[in-house]
Amino acid sequence: MFDLFRLGNREKLKKYGMVALLALVSASMLLYLVPNYDRNSGSGDTVVAQIGSNTLTETEVRKTIQNLTKGRQLPAEVLPNYVPEMIDQIITETAMAYEADRLGLQVTNQDVADALRLMYAGLFPDGKFVGKDVYAAMLAQQGTDIERFEAALKKDMLIARLRQVALEGTIVTPLEIENEYRKKNDLLKIQFVKIPVDKYKKEAEPTDEQVAANYKTNLARFNIPQKKNLVILVADQAKIEASLNPSDAELMTAYNQNLSNYRMPERVQARHIMLMTQGKPASDEPKIKAKAEDILKQLRAGANFAELAKKDSEDTSSAAKGGDLGWVTRGQMVPEFEKATFSLKTGVISDLVKTQYGYHIIQVQTHEEARVKPFAEVKDELSKQWKQLQAGQRMQQISDTAQAALQKDPTHPEKVAADLGMQLVRADGAEPGRPLPEVGVNSDFDQSIATLKQGEVSQAVPLGASKVALAEVMDIIPARPATLDEVKGQIRQVMSGQNLANLMSERSKQLVAAAKASGDLVKAAKAMGLETKTSEPFKRQATVEGFGSATYIDDAFPKPDGTVMNPIPMPDATVIVKVMEHAPADMGQLAEQRDKIREELKVQKARIRGTLFQGGLVDELVRQGKVKLHQDVINRIILSFRG
Repeated sequence: MFDLFRLGNREKLKKYGMVALLALVSASMLLYLVPNYDRNSGSGDTVVAQIGSNTLTETEVRKTIQNLTKGRQLPAEVLPNYVPEMIDQIITETAMAYEADRLGLQVTNQDVADALRLMYAGLFPDGKFVGKDVYAAMLAQQGTDIERFEAALKKDMLIARLRQVALEGTIVTPLEIENEYRKKNDLLKIQFVKIPVDKYKKEAEPTDEQVAANYKTNLARFNIPQKKNLVILVADQAKIEASLNPSDAELMTAYNQNLSNYRMPERVQARHIMLMTQGKPASDEPKIKAKAEDILKQLRAGANFAELAKKDSEDTSSAAKGGDLGWVTRGQMVPEFEKATFSLKTGVISDLVKTQYGYHIIQVQTHEEARVKPFAEVKDELSKQWKQLQAGQRMQQISDTAQAALQKDPTHPEKVAADLGMQLVRADGAEPGRPLPEVGVNSDFDQSIATLKQGEVSQAVPLGASKVALAEVMDIIPARPATLDEVKGQIRQVMSGQNLANLMSERSKQLVAAAKASGDLVKAAKAMGLETKTSEPFKRQATVEGFGSATYIDDAFPKPDGTVMNPIPMPDATVIVKVMEHAPADMGQLAEQRDKIREELKVQKARIRGTLFQGGLVDELVRQGKVKLHQDVINRIILSFRG
């Protein structure tokens, strides 16, 4: 409740608007990955799309695809399937940024600062910015810098605002609400038979002769891919930080350069008891005030402030903590509350303080004047930040030096690792998609070694936020045909799965046919040695005992009683269902649920409208000649990823 009368939250709708805006900004944020719409291309770069007076180039698109897939462990063989969608999204985002700018929508520097506070609270411990150096170091680990990061964030927020404008005014009719209510609350009763996956597992097992025949028939398919023996050198920022020991002089220099970060405003640690008048009839105010006066009288007679706050305060966020508000500074509170709080002496209990929210009783527990934190107080924090910054810079130096040293003398990787304090690990038989020691499964690392020959060295690849690795190829093991012994387990597994799927399909169709012919699912199941169960009436979103989620049989709700459904595949079984009985929704609860259903439908409609709006916007800008797509270039990019 106290959050409601802090000055920073008086414009409550504005804050909620910012939160909604950030919710629309992609969780992964494109950062610098989607090129800024206001940046012209370099000379000689092939144009993918002309957007207004600016261009989107092939280099920019390829860089964006590379970064969008970075760290997602997307296998190389499936990447081509996603490339057309990625290119379409890149063009759409760029066109939306252009349209937002054309419509005069704006995102201010203050909007960006507010967004950073919400997205990266760790940059603002105790409400104070940690400093530009730490901020820059954090972004450097993500492969960007402050200028590019904030430009991309501003752009994404601009696009989000355009989406908000487009989605305003979504209408939901009473009939739609009523239909949705019926859909949510109609009841269904079923009979069902589960055919467990394991029931025919033994029967599905192929013989050794069948496995051998499959191997011989499909011999060309069974190959052992090329493998590489690697030496991997890993630089660990945490170890570098641990080895650093800044002098007091270095820390004092950093302190003086960032002195503004250590200025502490005047602040008080306070607690309060609040009785609300906001949202209550004016006729209740005398009674509320009288109760507040009675609490004040008890406090001045020696009653325990914390106990009374827990018992009587209507500020739910602080009442459980005995009314404690923590540290507050000027400008955080509504004027009446601030004036009373900062004028109180420590330990003194205030008179009643009236604000727009109600009556408050305040006690200041600690009062600190404005000051600059002394060097001794922030020395440990400075040391940590200094180490992070220095280690981040050394990581780049180490990886560059290691790469150059290995290229110059590839026969002594152990010496290079020892000289630079890097960890050395060997990985024999490395192949794409398989975990490597210290690296794990990393598609960027796989790509960095994909085309290397024996004796060649990869580029440095980030491993998470604090490690970097590069590799030297020590030996290449050529691809070759696989022997039967090497792949018979794989063949057996595939054949078993295929045989089992065929058996499950055959038996389930047999059961459906028998049940439809006789009208008796119980009898048909019993003839096949299977058990039939009958459910209690349930809703569409329910979990049916013995069956599972009702979403598997959503199609059964509109079917007539007595209908035998087609087989339903589930993770652990195939299920045959007979519709037994329907019960209509109890309309008595509609009024109570109407508002909630309306909001749910608005969200659904907004999502659909958002998708249609994005596609329609690009189509319209193309029609107007504002966007010109070079489809031949787009096709060439897609084909290049398909090899």
